[in-house]
Amino acid sequence: MKYISYYRVSSVKQGNSGLGLEAQKSAVSHFLTSNDELLSEYQEVESAKLDSRPELLKAIEHCKNENATLLIAKLDRLSRNVKFIYMLKESNVNFVCADMPDANSLTIGILAVLAQEERELISKRTKLALAELRKKGVKLGSPQNLTIEARKKGTEAIKRNALKNPQNKMATLAIVGMRESQKLSYRKIATQLNENGYKTRRGKEFTASQVLILYDRYKTHSLAINS
Repeated sequence: MKYISYYRVSSVKQGNSGLGLEAQKSAVSHFLTSNDELLSEYQEVESAKLDSRPELLKAIEHCKNENATLLIAKLDRLSRNVKFIYMLKESNVNFVCADMPDANSLTIGILAVLAQEERELISKRTKLALAELRKKGVKLGSPQNLTIEARKKGTEAIKRNALKNPQNKMATLAIVGMRESQKLSYRKIATQLNENGYKTRRGKEFTASQVLILYDRYKTHSLAINS
């Protein structure tokens, strides 16, 4: 199998230091077998919020010319914007993610929607937090305005969210599959999730209402992005 790999780091500093890039290359290396051929590598240094992906476009064209498969180390390195993934799918170039080789179009679409929703929620929470600080008369724009305790709490919150997000993502994958493929009710889906060991982000068992919330959240963001 012929592959062309695509790596993305979100800052020039990461690109220069190799931070993140080496991990992506390692994932690609572990994915490839002795029968595979890596024709070329493309590296993007770009913010996930910007719409420019010149190296990705070059990699796609290269794949078309060589009839090769685009190999991405991690799905979230492609983009947090679902439009990029749909653009890639519509290019008729085969692609695979080293961290999720068995993913199909449905699962990739779900994860893309969830990734974008996560970015939007982070942005909203940040704006609300900054607005509250301004109301209290806190001068913004400098890390020195943060106390040691505030920095510690922020770091802990980031760690907690990092641990919680994958639970919701995996549960949503299962929910969408059972709802759209098997046509199960929300109550039956909740039962299936609990029997298979899924937990909510708070570590509790699922209820029908929680299943409905996750499913509606996915559908709402999916429709908004495609409209």
